[in-house]
Amino acid sequence: MKLSIAVASLAAATAQAHYTFPSIGNTADWQYVRTAANFQSNGPVTDVTSDAIRCYERNPGTGAPGIYNVTAGSTLTYNAKASISHPGPMALYIAKVPSGQTAATWDGKGRVWSKIYQDKPTLGGSMSWPSQNARSISVNIPRCLQNGDYLLRAEHIALHSAGSVNGAQYYISCAQISVSGGSGTYSPRNLVSFPGAYGPNDPGVLINIYYPIPTSYTPPGPAVETC
Repeated sequence: MKLSIAVASLAAATAQAHYTFPSIGNTADWQYVRTAANFQSNGPVTDVTSDAIRCYERNPGTGAPGIYNVTAGSTLTYNAKASISHPGPMALYIAKVPSGQTAATWDGKGRVWSKIYQDKPTLGGSMSWPSQNARSISVNIPRCLQNGDYLLRAEHIALHSAGSVNGAQYYISCAQISVSGGSGTYSPRNLVSFPGAYGPNDPGVLINIYYPIPTSYTPPGPAVETC
């Protein structure tokens, strides 16, 4: 009985340490963000080769109820449920919805994603991550975007168990936004696909962050795009 209680307590503690990204701005959970498969469990994706690495959708093909209007050049917050409790890099990617589809219907497949935000650790006696314990991440929506619908993908890679292959944990969701007021000159140089952007052995993914403490760190994926 005591063992069962201990196992149950450990499982509960582990679940509490996990998190989701269910909302943007000051909106309700899953109103403009597609319901993620971990909306109840908070569990991560661990296989970078699976389709779940794209938007981690509970029901692929079923969009969120709404599309959020955003002005190019403005700042938007992407919110974590609870807080980002694990160490690791935070990134946001954006993908333009093709003509004839909407942010609520498009699947986001192909080499269509560009990175618009990335944080990196402070190095020294330990690795200090700017997103750890944060409840939201603020991202600037590039002023040079073309007007239209987009998917905005939030991704936090937890590295506390990343010393073995598939040990990194990915916490992901995709928001549906419609951008207006952009100059239309955005021309990303490094488009990636999900899956495809990362491999399980990439140095920013397969890493022991505790010993020996790394003296450098480069997040996986492309560089951040600018206008």
